[in-house]
Amino acid sequence: QEVVSEESEEESNGVNLMEFSDEILLHILSYVPCTDLVLNVRRTCRKLATLCLDKSLTHTVLLQKDYKVNKDKVKQLMRDIGKEIYQLNMAGCYWLPSSTIDHVTRCKNLVKLNLSGCHVTSLRLSKMLSTLQHLRSLAIDVNPGFDASQLSSECKATLSRVSELKQTLYTPSYGVVPCCTSLEKLLLYFEILDRSREGFMLSGQLMVGESNVPHYQNLRIFYARLAPGYVNQEVVRLYLAVLSDRTPENLHAFLISAPGSFAETGATKNLLDSMARNVCLDALQLPKAWINGSGLLQHLKFNNPFYFSFSRCTLSGGHLIQRVINGGKDLKSLTSLNLSGCVHCLAPDSLFRKAEDDIDSSILESLVVSCCNLRHLNLSAAHHHSSESIGNHLCQLLSRLKHLLSLALPVCSITDVAASAEKPPTTPNLVPQTFGRKVRIGIQTYPRNLGDQANQKIESSVFWALMGSLRFLETLEIIGSSFSSAMPRNEPAIRNSLPPCVRAQSVGDSEVAAISQLTYLQSLTLAQLPNILTGSGLVNIGLQCQHLRTLSLANLGMMGKVVYMSALMDMLKHCKCLRDLRLEQPYFCAGAQFFQALSHCSSLQRLCIVSRSGTLQSDAVMSFMANCLEVIMCHMFMGESLTVCKNLQQSIVRSFQAERPALNVVIFPLLHEDLTEVIRDVPMRHLDEITLFKSRVAEEPPNLWW
Repeated sequence: QEVVSEESEEESNGVNLMEFSDEILLHILSYVPCTDLVLNVRRTCRKLATLCLDKSLTHTVLLQKDYKVNKDKVKQLMRDIGKEIYQLNMAGCYWLPSSTIDHVTRCKNLVKLNLSGCHVTSLRLSKMLSTLQHLRSLAIDVNPGFDASQLSSECKATLSRVSELKQTLYTPSYGVVPCCTSLEKLLLYFEILDRSREGFMLSGQLMVGESNVPHYQNLRIFYARLAPGYVNQEVVRLYLAVLSDRTPENLHAFLISAPGSFAETGATKNLLDSMARNVCLDALQLPKAWINGSGLLQHLKFNNPFYFSFSRCTLSGGHLIQRVINGGKDLKSLTSLNLSGCVHCLAPDSLFRKAEDDIDSSILESLVVSCCNLRHLNLSAAHHHSSESIGNHLCQLLSRLKHLLSLALPVCSITDVAASAEKPPTTPNLVPQTFGRKVRIGIQTYPRNLGDQANQKIESSVFWALMGSLRFLETLEIIGSSFSSAMPRNEPAIRNSLPPCVRAQSVGDSEVAAISQLTYLQSLTLAQLPNILTGSGLVNIGLQCQHLRTLSLANLGMMGKVVYMSALMDMLKHCKCLRDLRLEQPYFCAGAQFFQALSHCSSLQRLCIVSRSGTLQSDAVMSFMANCLEVIMCHMFMGESLTVCKNLQQSIVRSFQAERPALNVVIFPLLHEDLTEVIRDVPMRHLDEITLFKSRVAEEPPNLWW
């Protein structure tokens, strides 16, 4: 009786959640997935039953990363609150059967609908859209077999009122674009392969019945992103042909992201000339061939630009200042700038300059002063070497950008010039950066805290100061200027990598430790840091960066041995919020100790390991999958045999698919000739976000889609 009385006294002194105000409870409930709110939480008591159906919680339903949702849950959700839903995001729900889409018809008041990555046939799309008369924003995929002639008149009537359309094309087609006569925003993603599964070459010509002309007269935003391949280029030209005939007067954002060479034609030249005469832009991105050697930027007019991308262009710093920034014009409106691969953008002239020459700090200073409100900046894939002039180091100038949320830099740009000049490369760096015999080195101890690192006097480095000044940075990428992933998109795995830049030879553990100052860091990418000796800085990041959700490490230290394995395992024990982990390193051993450490990452959802000559222990992988219940993606491209890989993949699917409907497992030899065929079956969400390596800072304009 005494124990019971003590417990009741403790309960009376405690805080009852139901005593909070409705406003506070609604804020707390906003962090709970909608399926849990409607199907579980609201059944606990009368008060929560009322609050869980509040309009602030049911107005927008996000299922895009609710990997536990299944067909039955969606059916029940639509039945309970379908009429209350105005915005529904099911993007990337690849595991749901196409029949699930039938239940969306209950959402009669839908205004926004995102079905990218979902299985939708022409007939199902027609039936669904026929009932959604209030729809104004739509995102869908267009797969082989899509037939616009199957769309009903009621469906076309709904499409005629749609003002925002995002369309991902897996086959040459206009999709539903010709039906959308009121388009103001058009986003196109071209993912068409050049060859069929049977090996036949595909054509970029549209299918019979696809000759309807798109309606662009009201268009304000045009965005096209092309995957590698000539078919994608052929099809996007058909979309652009109409624009070249008549450029919309209200067009203020024109963006085309195309890898490799995408030649300018007469039609595209006419389009650009028309844009220069008739429109005033706020966002611009063009293929490099359309900008290089032309005076286009001199003639285009800008109003209050918020996004520029000159990725992989040969634009010099002089042209950047004169033609874009207008000789130091105030560009406070610019929030996102992508200069990735723009090797001469910080030099006055590109004619007589080598890519490795020092940058002109006055150009970067003009950029920083004019664009003081930048939130996203990408300077990767180039050699940006600072001179020895005091106060003019790239890191010192960038520290003035106090609003930065995401930043991508080449490894060689963060080198402390004075320190690297005095300090010769360490012995391990003299080992050739190629794949060869494994190099045996002793097990090195590493400092466990910032106090030990302080003894190395790294706090005085320019990179340490930069990290200290960007306290609100959420995304950071430090990528070697010559780094290329072993897993390109539509090609065999790369067998050799280029050596790192000479200036990058001194970048290692102390620089990584400096990153631990970023308290709010959510996403970190480190690639080709040659002077990693122990990985000690990783432990500091694990301890200090408690909001870290995405981690990508590639080719750190010597190529013949994973020198940072011990530190990585220590780091992972502290990463409680980590959801995505990508590791790319030759000779990586995915064994019991590694997976035991990884099991501490209780929030982990996606794992990708790319390792030439790498090994894995099947029983350790199975144990890890059993312990980490949130993991729904496991991609491993290693050096194991095809038989070992297939057996492990089948075992994982057999054991966990039933309880994890979104489970996607790909385990395959990295250097196998059929790798590209395996890659094409990976859901686009995983392929684009984690499996393929790329710089993602300022890749697209902010808030391009919801």
